[in-house]
Amino acid sequence: MARIVITGGSGFVGSHLCDPFVARGDDVIAVDNLSTGRIENIEQLAGNPHFTFVKADVSRAIPVDGHVDGVLHFASPASPPEYLEIPLETLDVGSLGTRNALELARANDARFLLASTSEIYGDPLVHPQPESYFGNVDTTAPRACYDEAKRFAETLTATYRRQFGMPTAILRIFNTYGPRLRPADGRVVSNFLMQAIEGKPLTVFGTGEQTRSFCYVDDEVRGIIALFDSNECDPVNIGNPHEFTMLELADIVREVTDSSSELVFEPLPEGDPKVRRPDITRARTLLGWEPQIDLRAGLALTRDWDREERAHGRA
Repeated sequence: MARIVITGGSGFVGSHLCDPFVARGDDVIAVDNLSTGRIENIEQLAGNPHFTFVKADVSRAIPVDGHVDGVLHFASPASPPEYLEIPLETLDVGSLGTRNALELARANDARFLLASTSEIYGDPLVHPQPESYFGNVDTTAPRACYDEAKRFAETLTATYRRQFGMPTAILRIFNTYGPRLRPADGRVVSNFLMQAIEGKPLTVFGTGEQTRSFCYVDDEVRGIIALFDSNECDPVNIGNPHEFTMLELADIVREVTDSSSELVFEPLPEGDPKVRRPDITRARTLLGWEPQIDLRAGLALTRDWDREERAHGRA
């Protein structure tokens, strides 16, 4: 049994991480200020003696007493509408929040895992993106508040490993979807599903030919835990290597929701990457991991969850 701290533990991916750690007998402390997370995401763990929720802003402090064996730093807004609304707080959690999480791990000689992102590759000039690619990020663009916060967090993590000999890991998450991804989250999967279920036109930005690779959250979590349980310290991409255009995604969403929604086109937001697909060679080789759930099946599962949420008045 281990004692694990998960910052951002009531968020989309963070809450999904809490479940398997608790299931395997670990004690989990989820720390979140609920700025983008939801308490409903962890209500299934309420009353479980192996689970504790602490409401706190990790950019200020992480109020966890006693020994811990692992710290997984997932606190951060993750969708463009969210981090563009609170850009300074996003920069804070990537810098001050990461430092606080690293200090908690260092004080306990604990394994530290940073949740970084494929956004550190920016609008990539190399495709697909291996971990050795340094990226193409406009440091003064609006989205840089997130991209650069994560890039700095990676540098901070690597510096702590070199300076203090800490056991650290860096996870680069590509587009992830599934239950608990809020309908109003603002990411393309949640947008398309919400619009299709409600019979509204699907909003496509640009021509719709830009691509993304979508990983179902259960697959993502398996990869994260495999990385945490390993001794690997260099960055590892965890994402689905199958690539879809936004037009292809729209067609699949309409298929799984039995929707006849039309498409409406809006200008492409500034800095929106044209392509995004992970090279997962390192994940396959080092962790024995690759995704198992295809996009249609994952979208159907997400659709069912969304409908259940609506039935309970939580859309």
